Amino acid sequence: DVMKRALPWLLGAALVLGAGLVTAVTPSDEDVVGPITVHGHAGETVAARTIIATVTDATFADEVVESAWSAEGNWLVITLDASAATTEVDAGIQLATLAVDDRVFQASERPSAPLRGTALRVGTETTGALSFELPTELDSGIAELRLSPGYSTPELDDLVVISIDLDDLPRVSSADLVAPGWSDE
Repeated sequence: DVMKRALPWLLGAALVLGAGLVTAVTPSDEDVVGPITVHGHAGETVAARTIIATVTDATFADEVVESAWSAEGNWLVITLDASAATTEVDAGIQLATLAVDDRVFQASERPSAPLRGTALRVGTETTGALSFELPTELDSGIAELRLSPGYSTPELDDLVVISIDLDDLPRVSSADLVAPGWSDE
């Protein structure tokens, strides 16, 4: 008799636990349609479906200079070699962000000749720079450079993610930004 009264409660508890388990293992929208990250570190060549990129240098600068334009601040200037993986159609870095902890910074659009937006070629590396204006106190930790051929974070497509250790990067008083060009190699 006690068992008959306890059975509905036990079944109800089992259903609640089962629903909690289903909820816990159901992937989020970000997991279902989010980007497919291809990871690497500075100095390594990272090859995704559309972009191949290698961070060749990273420097903090108190000022960035480009022809007649300059700006002071806490700048991180990242030099990289990039090329198209298999096709030159829509091949280029349209979105370049830098994630440090839970903060995300866009590559500066103030210099007129950044690597962002430059057409990339198959088999020929284009060398250029991306500059990020960071808060004054931000000069340490691990940063993730994220590169995409789309104007927004891709859904169900590759996202190049290159880790850069900011702790031991050199600091210069002034960094000259040069227009992207083909690599000398």
